[in-house]
Amino acid sequence: MEDDFAIAIRILDATRSIAVVGASDNPARDSHRIAAYLKGAGFEVHPVNPYADRVAGLRCVASLGVLAGEGIAIDTVVCFRRSEEIAPIADAAIDIEAHHLWMQFGVVNEAAAARARTAGMLVVMDRCIMVDHRRLLATRH
Repeated sequence: MEDDFAIAIRILDATRSIAVVGASDNPARDSHRIAAYLKGAGFEVHPVNPYADRVAGLRCVASLGVLAGEGIAIDTVVCFRRSEEIAPIADAAIDIEAHHLWMQFGVVNEAAAARARTAGMLVVMDRCIMVDHRRLLATRH
């Protein structure tokens, strides 16, 4: 069985477009900083927050469904929400046919992860996409 970092590497290697659910327009928040980092690392980043207009200089949308409605395919859905709020995000990720579900540090929802895996998605929980991306880059240089 693969360890979580091996799964994280598979996700990062297969990802071009990322939806950051719970992205904040406050530059002091981790979700803002990480969205900006991912953008700078060359990923196509789509912040998702119904209460923000722009995050890290990027247009923010209200939901994953808005992205799908605009014909924007998402490889990875990164979740900056509390564990108990993940189930509907996982369901929406499945609905838009995303390939991966990534729950940030401190976020664990086994039931949502199981649903996503059953739908064919790779899932990681309680990991930081920025930390793992930097770690991956360090192992390749």
